[in-house]
Amino acid sequence: MTRFDYLVVGTGLFGSVFAYEMKKAGKKCLVIDKREHLGGNIYTREEKGIQVHQYGAHIFHTSDRRIWDYVNQFAQFNHYINSPVAVYGEELYNLPFNMNTFSKMWSIRTPAQAREIIESQRTQALAELGAEEGSWEPGNLEEQALSLVGRDVYEKLVKGYTEKQWGRDCRELPAFIIKRLPVRFVYDNNYFTDRYQGIPEGGYTQIVEKLLEGTPVRLGISYRQFLKQNEEKGAEADVFDKVLYTGMIDEYFGYCLGELQYRSLRFETELLEGCDNYQGNAVVNYTERQVPYTRIIEHKHFEFGTQPDTVITREYPAEWKKGDEPYYPINDARNNELFARYRELAAKEEKVLFGGRLGQYKYYDMDKVIAAALEMAEKELGQ
Repeated sequence: MTRFDYLVVGTGLFGSVFAYEMKKAGKKCLVIDKREHLGGNIYTREEKGIQVHQYGAHIFHTSDRRIWDYVNQFAQFNHYINSPVAVYGEELYNLPFNMNTFSKMWSIRTPAQAREIIESQRTQALAELGAEEGSWEPGNLEEQALSLVGRDVYEKLVKGYTEKQWGRDCRELPAFIIKRLPVRFVYDNNYFTDRYQGIPEGGYTQIVEKLLEGTPVRLGISYRQFLKQNEEKGAEADVFDKVLYTGMIDEYFGYCLGELQYRSLRFETELLEGCDNYQGNAVVNYTERQVPYTRIIEHKHFEFGTQPDTVITREYPAEWKKGDEPYYPINDARNNELFARYRELAAKEEKVLFGGRLGQYKYYDMDKVIAAALEMAEKELGQ
């Protein structure tokens, strides 16, 4: 029998940061993961000298100097700036929506011209919807988007991409999904406005390896499988004072209140031997509904690779069903209400902590995951 302070379920960023902080404080953790590798969704693997983001593009960005300094303990970050482009038919546009986008779309040059066109289209859209500025609430995502940016930007760069991402028509989607659309009247293609941004040289997996160095880890085993195997040990079973669970909160409770909803993803990754540069950019979005994937990632560009070959990944949004990988919580009114009920159950579990994107049913950027894990660790340690 071995006694541990914590059983940590999941080797993603949340679980790994928490385990690292506990070990640093002299606590003993055992970490398990149902996947056969470390890192959760930030896992990267090497192919032909290229770091492949196995579960979609991950670009680290933050305005929090504390978090930036923290993650830089575990990897050297490069100066990659996320500047995606969007393909609509034969047209190519810069993202986020900025003066390069508007110049290409309308053959204009100045911010004043762009503002005038957007305001004109917004006014026309509101008139067509029979809406009055300031006293009207959009009834769906399409109405919300039209009231923010007008028809051209919506039709070419928002509508098709959003419908693919969520699997339904924009008129069937709630308006709150797009609370605002970033419109910048400068010639700047930097997608993020955070002060710090980059990609770890050599991939993300090394970060988790260093976080979990010296901590026992068991891969390829789910939480329920682990509990069953541990119980079968009888008197030799391992003992844990607490559990940190970073899996799906509804799964933990056996879906007793019903299933929370997610969107899933399917990835098609392809090695292109003899092709040193497939698309000229790390991220290219495809915004037409009839193109089945939302984007193509060319992984070598995250680290300014010069290899003679390249690796690309097509990303297909998918409906989620039990057994699929959940990627995006669907935080609409129905799911938020159901999660609140699961959270009430979780509050009664005195020896179980719930963390991360799935445990807290919340979409997290990586810096926010780290911050939340640190906060939980500090609370556990009474700091």
